[in-house]
Amino acid sequence: MSSDLAQKMREIREVETSGRAEFAQLIGFNKKTVESIEQAGRAPKGEMLQAICQQWPKYTLWLMTGQTDETCGQVSPELEKARRTLKKTGTDTD
Repeated sequence: MSSDLAQKMREIREVETSGRAEFAQLIGFNKKTVESIEQAGRAPKGEMLQAICQQWPKYTLWLMTGQTDETCGQVSPELEKARRTLKKTGTDTD
């Protein structure tokens, strides 16, 4: 479970920010803490998970359960990346 949360945190960071420094700043944590969690594959503490969910609420369900519910606006980074790609190409449905 712990490496799963670390991987999910990394996926959010890669879609939403330019790197660890920006991600850490946006959630109010030290860059080295973010780096340590990702590299060691250990679970982020509750305070960090809360900060991530507050910054990007659309990933809360996916981060905590692995599920998505697009009708409620709950997506995964993979879905968000696909949506952004479609928007850039002009083939989105919005």
